[in-house]
Amino acid sequence: MSGEPLLPVYLLTGSDRPKHLRALRRLRARFGPEAVEQLSAEGASGPDAVAACNALGLFGAEGGGRLVIVEGVDRWRKADVDAVAGYLPNPVEGAVLALVVDGALRGSTLSDLCAKHGQVLHYDVPRSNNLYKWVQAELNRLEVSADADAARALVELVGEDTVALAAEIEKLADWAGGDPVSRVEVEQLATPSREAAAWALTDAWGQRDLPALLEACELALERKEPFLLAVGLASHVGRVRAAQALAEEGLRSREIAGRLKIKEYPARKALQHAERYSRGELDSALVRLAELDAAIKGNSRLSAELELLQALIDVTRPVSQPVSAVADQ
Repeated sequence: MSGEPLLPVYLLTGSDRPKHLRALRRLRARFGPEAVEQLSAEGASGPDAVAACNALGLFGAEGGGRLVIVEGVDRWRKADVDAVAGYLPNPVEGAVLALVVDGALRGSTLSDLCAKHGQVLHYDVPRSNNLYKWVQAELNRLEVSADADAARALVELVGEDTVALAAEIEKLADWAGGDPVSRVEVEQLATPSREAAAWALTDAWGQRDLPALLEACELALERKEPFLLAVGLASHVGRVRAAQALAEEGLRSREIAGRLKIKEYPARKALQHAERYSRGELDSALVRLAELDAAIKGNSRLSAELELLQALIDVTRPVSQPVSAVADQ
């Protein structure tokens, strides 16, 4: 697109938002800042987009061209598409219309129209369970050698938002400078999503690392209410208890994930944590977390934060270890 003659219309579709942004960046580079107009289909109709293109023909533009970008054209109705269809057979010379789809297009009229008079650029990311392949390909595009485990680690930490992933990929590429990147570097450098911050709490509990647990709790409380953290931990402890029981039946992590209706990564985590707790300790932890739920809901005069911290200590320390011993750590 950077060196080719520009076409009167481009339609960007698919779920790969970072590639949409890169394509638009290349288009913008062909025009001066004053010659680019950004519209949203939420407030701009098809006739509005055509009028913006026709403005070049009426008033001209410095540099001889004009780029009109319309985001979210999947919201357009038939009348909007009809307006573009009436314009494209005789477009204004030098005007480029870039239409961006946020979701799925209804029907093929607009895509057929753009394919006839311009170009349809379709970019998709793999399904969520194969998203790591997209991450690995993006790292390789930036000349970073990364294996599948490193790519999976980035998805686990950042989540499935491709724009957030793209930002982290660029950060990793800048840091690596062409050197290989492994899971270790990803876990050290990537910025976790909000959900990952909550995972840090459950991971510290699973490692029976009380100082790390209290630190993770302090950070998590900046983002979530004590009640939500308590519910999340109780859910995780219940999952660990269930995974432990299934492992005792001889099931492996993939089978356990299927039985618990979760992905394999959380199932593996649950099994790792189950190795550090006895069945009795997990049962006691679930009882203690139920007491925490009642306390936060009004059965205690203490603050929810203090109740949460005390419960975290209780469910992490060995059953035989007195509270005073924990306080001395």
